[in-house]
Amino acid sequence: MLLLFTTLAQLKDWSPTTAAGVINPNGGCLVDGVPTLKCAEIVFGNLLFMSSALIILVLFVMFVIGAFNYLTSFGNAEKIKKAQGTFRFALIGFGLFISAFLILKTIDIIFLGNQGKIFNFEIPAP
Repeated sequence: MLLLFTTLAQLKDWSPTTAAGVINPNGGCLVDGVPTLKCAEIVFGNLLFMSSALIILVLFVMFVIGAFNYLTSFGNAEKIKKAQGTFRFALIGFGLFISAFLILKTIDIIFLGNQGKIFNFEIPAP
């Protein structure tokens, strides 16, 4: 599991050159091997992506546990109520996750002209 997140942490390229030795057009965040403030946007973007993946994984596990508890309740009212509670909290979490995305997308459309800049974390150059 840890290997999955360490692999996903490399979403954006850190170095100014690609693997083939070609200069990266985005510039990377390292200057002579020293991290700059530009690395903060890469770290923040990677953390946001990893947290979104973790939220989706947890919601999936909650749905699976709720379904398993519901199927193995055998008509026991207490176990059915517990399974329904798990489903309820999973749906609430899913609703909050989707609504946060939709709110950010709405802000992007209304105030930023639908340029998609709200999901790109870039520190503007002075």
